[in-house]
Amino acid sequence: MSLLQLAGIQTFIEQFHILEGVDLEVAEGEIVALLGRNGAGKTTTLRTILGLNPARSGSVVFDGDDITARRSFDIAAMGIGYVPEHRAIFADLSVEENLRIAERKPGDLARKEEFIFGLFPDLKRLIRLPGTNLSGGQQQMLAVARALVADNRLLLIDEPSEGLAPVIIEQMMEAIRQLSSESTVLLVEQNFIVASRLAQRYVIVEEGRSVKTGSIADLVDDDETIRRYLGTGS
Repeated sequence: MSLLQLAGIQTFIEQFHILEGVDLEVAEGEIVALLGRNGAGKTTTLRTILGLNPARSGSVVFDGDDITARRSFDIAAMGIGYVPEHRAIFADLSVEENLRIAERKPGDLARKEEFIFGLFPDLKRLIRLPGTNLSGGQQQMLAVARALVADNRLLLIDEPSEGLAPVIIEQMMEAIRQLSSESTVLLVEQNFIVASRLAQRYVIVEEGRSVKTGSIADLVDDDETIRRYLGTGS
């Protein structure tokens, strides 16, 4: 069963035509990687799903409901969590305050803290520290953890490995694997090795259009496609 479907998405930011035809489908319980070069439209796709950059045309369907024209607040309340790129946390607030802000109803954090701190033990140890005192990796852990506080069926995660040390990337990957048992994940990831080790399927976006989709296992062996659309490969 498809949890999320995008069909013919056209999105403008001011006068700029960013998405010119994005189609994708995410089944319940899977991790799908949204791939493409810098500037291809990956982040705008996530923001369009959440209504932050509303689609000019096309449709976004979540769990059978057309959410294309709904407000971002209403879309999030349906059970879609968003982890933006660049570790968007409240630096002056403590770890605990950052997590409590993500509650949709009283007690959300209390119900999820065992799961969250199981994924990210550092956050429990640093619970009273302000975000600005955390390392880059710890800030990224906090950004992901905030999306887990409420009951989200779908997580949109943008560049979770960006700028992280290899050992922290491994920790983040393991956390995403574990949280995928609770939520479906649509992942934007520039690091192809990371994406290939996490996702079951992929969608490639090129110049604002979805151009190829399939099994990530098949893509790993498709050096021509990797070189053509992602700029890597032998």
